[in-house]
Amino acid sequence: MSTNYQQHQRRLYPTRIDLPTDTRLQVVELLNQTLAATTDLKTQVKQAHWNVKGTDFFQLHELFDEIATEVEGYIDLFAERITALGGYAVGTTRAAAQFSILPEYPYDINSGEDHVAALADRLAIYGKHLREAIDKTGEVNDADTNDMYVEVSRTIDMRLWFLEAHLQPTGRLTEQDGAAIKQPVAVK
Repeated sequence: MSTNYQQHQRRLYPTRIDLPTDTRLQVVELLNQTLAATTDLKTQVKQAHWNVKGTDFFQLHELFDEIATEVEGYIDLFAERITALGGYAVGTTRAAAQFSILPEYPYDINSGEDHVAALADRLAIYGKHLREAIDKTGEVNDADTNDMYVEVSRTIDMRLWFLEAHLQPTGRLTEQDGAAIKQPVAVK
């Protein structure tokens, strides 16, 4: 991490919020990690939105835009929670590119199915990060930030379900069909 980024992680402004300083520092660092990933996720969803092609173009174009709009709202939600805790929100595109947990989006795809699969992989990684943040904010007794993470996690899981539904075959599945379904990228 850059020194400038690290120095802002340890900077707190005075606040009357009654959470201990150490708790606020831990949560602000976690929220800034989430802010980077959320900013990156939003731009990756827009990448798919702009470049999707194929017979499902319109419905996927619209779905991707809905997801991007929701994720954009989370950017503000996380940044404002950081500042409410007395922290410094590090929300530039450069910070997102440097500190995001998400893999780079593939630029060589354009089919609807490929975009859906790429976004599903990223939402799964992001959802795992949110659940880890739920655990961490629970451990440090920040119920408000915990509740915020739970709310976002629920919506991300729903959106992942929407994307995965596009990747599943229609009709009745046999055992052989199940073995042939492409498995998602492993979530680290």
